[in-house]
Amino acid sequence: MTQATLNEPDVLVVRYGEIALKGGNRKKYENALARMIRRALKPIGMAKVSVVHGRIYVYPEERAMRMAKRTAEVFGVKTVSPAWAVEASLDSIVAGAKPLVDDLVARMTHASPITFRVRAKRADKRFPITSIELERAVADAVLPGPELVKVDLKDAEFELGIEVRGKENYVFLERLRGPGGLPVGTSGRGLCLLSGGIDSPVAAWLGMRRGLFMGFVSFHSFPYLGEGSKRKVADLARAVAHYQGKAQLYVVPFAEVQEAIRDNAPERYRTVLYRRMMGRIASALCRKYDYGVLLTGENLGQVASQTMQNMGLIANAADHLILRPLITFDKEEVIDIARRIGTFDLSIRPEPDCCTVFQPASPVIHGNPSDCADAESNLDLRGLVDRAVSNTEVHLVDPEE
Repeated sequence: MTQATLNEPDVLVVRYGEIALKGGNRKKYENALARMIRRALKPIGMAKVSVVHGRIYVYPEERAMRMAKRTAEVFGVKTVSPAWAVEASLDSIVAGAKPLVDDLVARMTHASPITFRVRAKRADKRFPITSIELERAVADAVLPGPELVKVDLKDAEFELGIEVRGKENYVFLERLRGPGGLPVGTSGRGLCLLSGGIDSPVAAWLGMRRGLFMGFVSFHSFPYLGEGSKRKVADLARAVAHYQGKAQLYVVPFAEVQEAIRDNAPERYRTVLYRRMMGRIASALCRKYDYGVLLTGENLGQVASQTMQNMGLIANAADHLILRPLITFDKEEVIDIARRIGTFDLSIRPEPDCCTVFQPASPVIHGNPSDCADAESNLDLRGLVDRAVSNTEVHLVDPEE
């Protein structure tokens, strides 16, 4: 038997983890997760999504395997199993399971036998045999000889799953791992400062994973930077928005701010002062467009502006809480996530960001609050912020474009 002879799965069994701990609010999170799954699957095709007794079931009309992979990208999902419906009888379970096992064995090229186990969950206690008895009976009926398959109950390479739940009974082989976390939107709205580098898109993705619906703000220094840097940020915003749906991208004109800092502040403080102004402007955008929190890709000690002292100076200028999901991450950990979520290749496109404009030769490492205050006393802070916000471009980012 080859893989092509198998019918498409009848249903996707979706499991969640943290949502199960939400007590009285659990239904709210279940419904939010079901809603996000429907949104994610809409561009692929028609599917019914139902919440039933601690599971979410997706019934695709077509393209079931593609829908399974897409569902496994939705925040809040722990695992997804493409499954085949069977009746609540041993004969029906064996008949449904045997083609799956035969197909798996036919695709294996191992010189030695594969290790395998059967795991049954008998939620419907009216079923006439226990879970252990069901596992043994199905294994005896569907597994080929020991030259092809070796039973391993502790550390098997493959597992045949059986769920007996009364009206809903399934067999399956795969558990596609999801990102976990919480459904997007259940924790509020966040605005991520998107620089075009590797870190900030990953920070936005991690914020979504904790239930934030994300908007993006970018700072553009025309005429010192060209349109290429704007396109890069828009592409990154679109790539990250794949995990939540449509989002807003706010492109802030930043050259006037940088020229004012260049002309009125010590050179070594330029980067810290840039970032303090970004915090003020981003906070103003939060108030205008109803975001509750800011996110950045800052990482402790990674660059001069990200020392403990400088991050404190930057945070003090913003009116909103700043979350830094990557604060303790190793750079390789961030790169691994960026590759996995599809932003790494975009991030390494060679386009400068606004912080390279008038970049100081020797930036301050441990900034002083009084030095910042002295420098900013020479700036029209209110006017600079108001003009930046008034002239901000607002773009709708549609990941399906």
